[in-house]
Amino acid sequence: MSSPIVKIGITGIALGVAVMIITMAVVTGFQNQITHKIITFNSHLQISDYNQNKSDEPNPITFEDNFLKKISATDNVKHIQPFATKNGILKTKTENEGIVLKGVSDKFDWSYLKPYITEGSVLSFNKESASNDILVSKTISTKLNIKLNQKLSVYFLTKKKLADTTMSGENYVDYEFRSRVFIVKGIFNTGFSDFDKNLVFVDLKQIQNLNYWKPNEVAGYEVYLNDFNQLESSLEKLNDVVGYDYTVASVKQIQAAIFSWLEMIDVNAIIIITLMVLVAAINMISALLILILERINMVGILKALGLANANVRQIFFYVSVQLLLKGLLIGNIIGIGLCWLQLQFQFATLNPETYYLDFVPVNLSVMHIVLINAGTALTCLLMMFLPTLILNKITPIKAIRFS
Repeated sequence: MSSPIVKIGITGIALGVAVMIITMAVVTGFQNQITHKIITFNSHLQISDYNQNKSDEPNPITFEDNFLKKISATDNVKHIQPFATKNGILKTKTENEGIVLKGVSDKFDWSYLKPYITEGSVLSFNKESASNDILVSKTISTKLNIKLNQKLSVYFLTKKKLADTTMSGENYVDYEFRSRVFIVKGIFNTGFSDFDKNLVFVDLKQIQNLNYWKPNEVAGYEVYLNDFNQLESSLEKLNDVVGYDYTVASVKQIQAAIFSWLEMIDVNAIIIITLMVLVAAINMISALLILILERINMVGILKALGLANANVRQIFFYVSVQLLLKGLLIGNIIGIGLCWLQLQFQFATLNPETYYLDFVPVNLSVMHIVLINAGTALTCLLMMFLPTLILNKITPIKAIRFS
């Protein structure tokens, strides 16, 4: 009678552990991939003008080299790079599309974006003049039928300060239409539709020239950190360095909605893991209880021979540990095996328009696996103490008669 119950108990533990390993691997893998993509476009921290407007036409700021060195020397700061953004209209022979140009310099760290380059290469820069290269997304290139090395015309509306001819001598702002011709140097595809649908990369000098900015004027500076877990503390340190004239925003503040969504996934993972641990523990309790009830005669004989209750409980405890270890071993093989297969073959796919990824990401962490196994084992062992209390109620005479 106990054989099928024991097998069910081992199967329950194995499935529970496998589900927990897969859940943690998928949840952390998904969060890491989405975070990496967001940082690719936003960096960890951004320094900009304190009174910056909410459009993609920010006010320019100027930092001296000594001040930039001071920022770079801040704890946990890995890299700092200037940037600027500007709205434009990309025009082909048959289509028009609104885009956001992000101007970058030769200090731009391409290591985040390079893995997503599907055609061509990253931008090239000239020290003397502005490069005409442009990097567009696969989404834009497909929509407008854009090919590599194709010439693109982009049109802009630019603010320009004009001298007043009145006696006041004050300047006033007017707007003028400007245009530039770019050559497609590369095409990238991150699968992150929020950015791919309108963001392109150009030389920072192009935006400076379009806005009539000086060579040292930029929209802001992007700061990359060594440790993402120290984001909040690094934000506070940079705020102290830049002072009140500028604002420092973290990627979690810039993309608050997406990070709130990622935090909600943690809640789902906690619920799943809690349920799986409880299921595994209940299965072990059931299996142990059946083992005890089936061997009441043996318990009576052992007690009649003088064995104490604690020693009898110890016997069943050792048997339970063996069953638990079998379940953990099988569960780890199943969970780690499926995660490894997903890493190698990516057979589980996703809709990138909904999840920003085209396959289920997996992050196998040794620490997570150890904690899952330790937590499951500890919970089951504590719960298995309950059915062994029934052994105290069994007397030798009743146990032998029961047989």
